[in-house]
Amino acid sequence: MLKENAEKEIMRSDILKEKIRERAFSMGADLVGFAPASRWEEQGEVPEEFRPSFLWPWASTVIVLGMGMPLPVVETTPSAYHMELYNTVNRELDGLGYHLAMFLRRQGIPAVFFPRDGYGSIKIILEKPKAAFSHKFAAKYAGLGSIGLNGVLLTRRFGPRVRFVSVIAGVELEPDPMETEDLCVKCLACVRCCPVGAIHVDENRNWTGFDVMQCAKQAEELTRRRCYPCGICTKVCPVGEDRELFKAKKSMRKYLKEKEALKNDPDASEYRSWNHFRRWGSW
Repeated sequence: MLKENAEKEIMRSDILKEKIRERAFSMGADLVGFAPASRWEEQGEVPEEFRPSFLWPWASTVIVLGMGMPLPVVETTPSAYHMELYNTVNRELDGLGYHLAMFLRRQGIPAVFFPRDGYGSIKIILEKPKAAFSHKFAAKYAGLGSIGLNGVLLTRRFGPRVRFVSVIAGVELEPDPMETEDLCVKCLACVRCCPVGAIHVDENRNWTGFDVMQCAKQAEELTRRRCYPCGICTKVCPVGEDRELFKAKKSMRKYLKEKEALKNDPDASEYRSWNHFRRWGSW
């Protein structure tokens, strides 16, 4: 009898997980992953007060939802066009998280969502450079990718051009396996193209640090100009199947010489389309 009840419980869990996945995709999610709350303790990378079980003792599973950022728009950064895409995806993600949490609560399951950013402004980040919960590590633990030299999560489908929201649920669901491959190819494009030199590596191309303050100051300036966020490190990363879709697998040379080319000729024909979006709609 006990064995039969256990098997029924597993079946209900499998059915619920599939329903969650189907619902998330139907609402517009591109990626969905499931991570057990215990994985934060097992990995030991995230300080205790930022772990799901610390935030809510009833937390059992973290459901991570991702939405891709189309590469051609990301390539225009910094621009008002890129800013509007960023804000649109953020709003959509918050809606996804909110409605999925509501769906679970209607099933009698405790659930809340953590918004895609979780901080009030860039000025706050300059003083306190952390949010209360990290979607980057949640996505990593949910098997959606690995963390690259640029400090963001790389996915097979979109590279780093993807945004995340997380739903913390009080139900045990079958976890997805973590990504076993390091998707970062250590090309150093993000290091070379970062406008403020915030990404640090050693002579062996190993990550040694990230200057949060320089990155945040750049974001503050772009916010003032109404063309945030920066996103250069996500633009130039060669990882992602989206490059095949947009026929942009051979763009590295163009990225690496962009700064110097535009310095010498602000109207360089190779960058005319990107500059069009940068000239209009922002300061």
